[in-house]
Amino acid sequence: MDSIIEVRSIRKTYGGVAAVDDVSFTVQRGEIFAIVGPNGAGKTTTVESIIGLRQPDSGVIRVLGMDPQREDAALRQRIGVQLQEAALPDRIKVWEALDLFASFYPQTVDWEQLLQDWGLAEKRQTQFAKLSGGQKQRLFICLALLNDPEVVFLDELTTGLDPQARRATWDAVLAIRERGKTVVLVTHFMDEAEALADRVAIIDRGRVVALDTPECLIANLDTARRVTFGKVNGFSAQMLAGVPGLRNVVENGRTVTAYGRGPLVIHLAAALKENNLYPNDLHVEQANLEDVFLALTGRQIRA
Repeated sequence: MDSIIEVRSIRKTYGGVAAVDDVSFTVQRGEIFAIVGPNGAGKTTTVESIIGLRQPDSGVIRVLGMDPQREDAALRQRIGVQLQEAALPDRIKVWEALDLFASFYPQTVDWEQLLQDWGLAEKRQTQFAKLSGGQKQRLFICLALLNDPEVVFLDELTTGLDPQARRATWDAVLAIRERGKTVVLVTHFMDEAEALADRVAIIDRGRVVALDTPECLIANLDTARRVTFGKVNGFSAQMLAGVPGLRNVVENGRTVTAYGRGPLVIHLAAALKENNLYPNDLHVEQANLEDVFLALTGRQIRA
């Protein structure tokens, strides 16, 4: 496949602490590539190094065949960026923001058409402060697409949005890819990465701890399925010993959750029947990317 971004063994330290430590991956042309990780994992430093805002201490980065440090001016003409901390003056109008940003590039697409495409035509005269959260994000997407980039970087695009605006923004990200763009998505929402990304890189403590499609990451999880049921009289976790595929049993009050792989529910139901136990609320849940994330990075909250 055609690698549009190559990151090889980059490292970045601050005060002797490695924020990024030997990170390597490639991004293929036309895919949505998600970078996820806990707070402080190094994902933002990684992306800022890729787009040329930071210079790694060592390693190699190529974007569209260019070095982001030595060829930054040329690279900026071919990428679009929406950073998490992006902001505009409260009183600037939508059309003024687009007109201003268009002046930064020698060639741009028709920003009037962008307003139409992204549902902002009726907000053309609206000040930035009066836009809803979802409208602000769509405006930032328009600004990132002004120069008709080949690669678009989107950092924490849906933070703070209500569920309806989040889903509309997901549709917008998919629409960017449908226009032939490559998308690098930085997010801490696992459902977002699972829904949108072709491949996911999980970064923790400055290192890539997993990289694959969401489906493969989930399938490789040791507890890819969980079966939950209400605890019935006479139940003991010892009764499930030896159930094929069972990895762990957790009792939480009146609820029992069994974690494992394969046709777990069939074997579990058989074991319960052997002990004359018949819970009427037995149900199966497939593991998701959040389970993978927690298995790899831990469940404790980090400062």
